[in-house]
Amino acid sequence: MPSSDNQSSFMSFASYRRPILGIRNDQIHSMGPNHDSSARELDSFQRHVFAQFKDLSAVSPDELLSITWVQKLLDAFTSCQEEFKVILSNNEDQLSKPPADRLVTEFFDRAIKALDICNASRDGIETIRLWQKHLDIITCALDARQRMIGEGQFRRARKALMDLALVMLDEKDTGGVFSNRNRSFGRHKGKDHRHRSSGHSRSLSWSVSHSWSASKQLQSIANNLALPRGNELAATNGLAMLIYTMSFVLMFVLWVLVAVIPCQDRSIQIPFAIPRQFSWSAPFFLLHGRIMDESKKREHRNSSGLLKEICQIEKCVHQITDLVDSAQFPLTEEQKEDVKECVRKLLLVCEVCKSGLDPLERQLREVFRKIMSCRLEFLSKTTQP
Repeated sequence: MPSSDNQSSFMSFASYRRPILGIRNDQIHSMGPNHDSSARELDSFQRHVFAQFKDLSAVSPDELLSITWVQKLLDAFTSCQEEFKVILSNNEDQLSKPPADRLVTEFFDRAIKALDICNASRDGIETIRLWQKHLDIITCALDARQRMIGEGQFRRARKALMDLALVMLDEKDTGGVFSNRNRSFGRHKGKDHRHRSSGHSRSLSWSVSHSWSASKQLQSIANNLALPRGNELAATNGLAMLIYTMSFVLMFVLWVLVAVIPCQDRSIQIPFAIPRQFSWSAPFFLLHGRIMDESKKREHRNSSGLLKEICQIEKCVHQITDLVDSAQFPLTEEQKEDVKECVRKLLLVCEVCKSGLDPLERQLREVFRKIMSCRLEFLSKTTQP
């Protein structure tokens, strides 16, 4: 898949904020010869977006940003995109006319850039799987159910902890061990094709350069994303608002993925303006605020991602490291209980990851394919003679 890496100047999320200019949902009801049908479709779509993200924003603190929650987020995006695709199909005649042709082309340009983030997120899942190999050694060495824990087991655990720390540091700073595993959802490559040097980006989109940045990619996707003007609404029978809404949903979902999953040059601290005047805005405000709050809680830890399970892994590893470093033999009963409890917590989160990462990766693959197929279907219809 060709890279969507864009080296031109990037626009921040805040820069697409525009004056409201009196744009309201009810404006769309009086535009164009087919305004009744268009208004019904747009209203239905906006209600659908609100319902999908309302449920996501209302979850408990324990569920927010978990693997299960991210799966629901991707389900919500897929559901919105499917309805969006149907409405576009029902209004094909409008898509070849200005300004709808330009607006929908810009949407699919953003969608192509989104594929790199899907790939990078999948690579982040592979990163967590690598962590698990070291975590398995730690839990095996310190599992009191197997045998008495002695100095030999602690030395083995300490070695695994050091290896894990190096891997996590590499992933944050240099792209590390995954730099040669450049695969794409769209292509499969054999060993002979793994030719990139260790300094290159971990992004699975194999033609992305080593300077690829998740945060800059988000900024590029937000470029020129502006509220539709009144004349655009009138000329498109409301399709301009539909395209804007889906573009915002796409951007928000990608922002969450970059926030929660290890990615090259990921950042939660990106200025983010959410439009206030729409019926679907409230859940996005709530979600954005809750995610930013979680980021502030963890910023001192230099976390690899806001995924709940990553936070739990990092906390367990920190506790076990402290226990291993301070251990004196023979262990006291209190030390044995502390080790046992830490290992129990680590085993639990590892089991959640082992059962949840495969379905999450499949969903990312499905999102990638649906974005691509929607674009290809649009191109096939608009390029027909």
